[in-house]
Amino acid sequence: MKTKSKKTLLNFIRIAGAIAVFAAVYFFGGFQPVPENLYETQKMQKGMKEGYYVEKWCSPDFGRREYVLYDKTRVDCLSKDYAIEFDFAKKWAESIGQSLYYAKMTGKTPAVALILTDPADIKYVKRVEKTAQGIKIFLIQAY
Repeated sequence: MKTKSKKTLLNFIRIAGAIAVFAAVYFFGGFQPVPENLYETQKMQKGMKEGYYVEKWCSPDFGRREYVLYDKTRVDCLSKDYAIEFDFAKKWAESIGQSLYYAKMTGKTPAVALILTDPADIKYVKRVEKTAQGIKIFLIQAY
C-alpha cells in the first residue's frame, strides 16, 4: 500500500509542477497568442520554406516579388507603400537591417513580415517593436 501512495504522490507532484511551469511561461511571456488587433496577421500553412510565404502573401495585386535593386540585392516584396523583408521570426534582427536598406534604396517605408512557427515566437516580434520604431510589422502565423 505504501508504494501505491508514493506513486500517487509523485504523479501529483509531476502534474502540479507541469501546471506551474506552463502558467509561469504563459504569464511571463512564453505562450502568448498573436495579438491580431495590433498587427496585420495572416494564417498560412506550416512547415514551408520562406519563399512559399513570400509567393502566397505578396500577390501581384499587392506588390512585386523579388524586386532586384541596382546592386543585385532583392527586395522580397515591393508594394506601393512598403519595402518588405520576409524572415522567420528567429531572424528578426537580420530582417530589420534588410528592410531599412531596401526602404532607403527604394524610397518606400520599411516593413518586415515575420513568419511565426511557434506561439513563443511573439518574443521576437516584441524585439522588433523595441528596436525599430517606424518599421511596419506584418505577421504570418504558420503553426
